[in-house]
Amino acid sequence: MQASTPPRLTLAALALMAEAVHLTWEALHGGIVTHHLLQRPDLPGLSNAWGLLLLPALAAWAAGRLPRAPATRREWWPVAIGFVLPLLLGASLALSFELHLQELTAIIFMGLLPLLALLLPAHRAESLFGFVLGMSWTFGAVLPTVIGGVIAGLSWGVRGVARRAWHAARPA
Repeated sequence: MQASTPPRLTLAALALMAEAVHLTWEALHGGIVTHHLLQRPDLPGLSNAWGLLLLPALAAWAAGRLPRAPATRREWWPVAIGFVLPLLLGASLALSFELHLQELTAIIFMGLLPLLALLLPAHRAESLFGFVLGMSWTFGAVLPTVIGGVIAGLSWGVRGVARRAWHAARPA
C-alpha cells in the first residue's frame, strides 16, 4: 500500500513553488520588489521574498480546513467557496490597482471586501489564504496578510456579535 502525502505538505509545497516562480520572474525583471509602508521610500520596506515563508505557512494552515477523504460535495462546498471568492476578490483588487483604476479599487476595497467579510466567515484560514494569494502577485504576501488579518478580525467580531444577538432575540 502506498502512503499518500499529507494535504498540508502538498498545499504548502504548491504555494512555495508558485511563490518561487513569482520571485524568479521578479528577479529576472528588475529585482525582487520591496513595498514601503504608505508607499513612502523614507518608511521601512517589506520585500516580496517574505512570501517564501508566509504563503506556504498560510497554505498549510488552510489545508487544515480541508475535509478528510472520502468527502462529499457538501463538505467541500463551504471550503471551496471560502477560498475561491476571496481569491477572486483579491485578484480583482490587485488588477484594478495595477491598471490604475482608482475608483474601481476603492469600490472593491471599501464596498465588496467588507460585504464579503460580512457574508462569508472571512476569518477562516482558506479565506485569508485565498485573499493573500490573489493579491500576492501585485503586493507580495506581507501587506495582503496584514490587510486580510484586519478584515478577518473584524469579520470574526461582527459575526460573533451578530450570532449572540440572534440567539438572544430568539424565543426560548
